[in-house]
Order: sequence, then structure tokens, then C-alpha cells
Amino acid sequence: MARPKPTAPRRRPVPAPPPPPTPRTRRRRPGQRALQEIRKYQSSTRLLLRAGPFSRLVREICLVFTRGVDYWWQRVALMALQEAAEAFMVRLLEDAYLCTLHARRVTLFPKDLQLARRLRGLEGGGL
Repeated sequence: MARPKPTAPRRRPVPAPPPPPTPRTRRRRPGQRALQEIRKYQSSTRLLLRAGPFSRLVREICLVFTRGVDYWWQRVALMALQEAAEAFMVRLLEDAYLCTLHARRVTLFPKDLQLARRLRGLEGGGL
């Protein structure tokens, strides 16, 4: 019989080092994150909606009202329209939240927005 070839001793695989400890997520009280976001957005002056999607929406609405005639929009005109639209939405949401507080609730419901629009009348953006 032939002798078996001498082989190198088997080595155990080196275990991988343990993963670094993950930092513990900080536990916050309810509503604290929302208040932090409110402070952040109140202190900033930049627009809340992105310019690209807003521009596409304006152009699409313009096509509907002009029966397919595509108009050119200046960038400054789109920015002015976006400023006005965001100011309108913020004021409407403020009024709707006042309706929510009047109903002794904390959650804003669609019926609060409807009531705020109805109280504003036609000139204020109501139906």
C-alpha cells in the first residue's frame, strides 16, 4: 500500500472581529420631534416645495386652461407663483389648525380644512 501524502495541518478559520457597538437611539418624548421640525422650518427662508415638480404642475395646469397651447414661463415668474402658493397653503393650514383646536382636538382632519376654506369665503380661496 502507498503511504498517504503528508498534508499541512488544518487550520481553523479566524473569527471575524465583532461589529462595533451601535449607538443607542435617543428616546424622545412624543411631539418633541415635530416641534423641532417646526422650529427648523420657521427659521429657514427657503421654499418647501421643490422647484422642478412645481414647475411641471404649473405647466400642466396651463395646458388645460389654454386648450393645449404651450406657453413659456420665466423662472422668476414660476418662483413668484410658488411663493404665493406656499404662503396661501401655510395660512390655510394655520386656520385649519385653529379649527382643530377649537374642536378640542390635536389631530388635523380634512373637515377642519373644509371649514377653514368655507369660513374664508370665495375671495379667501374657498369654494
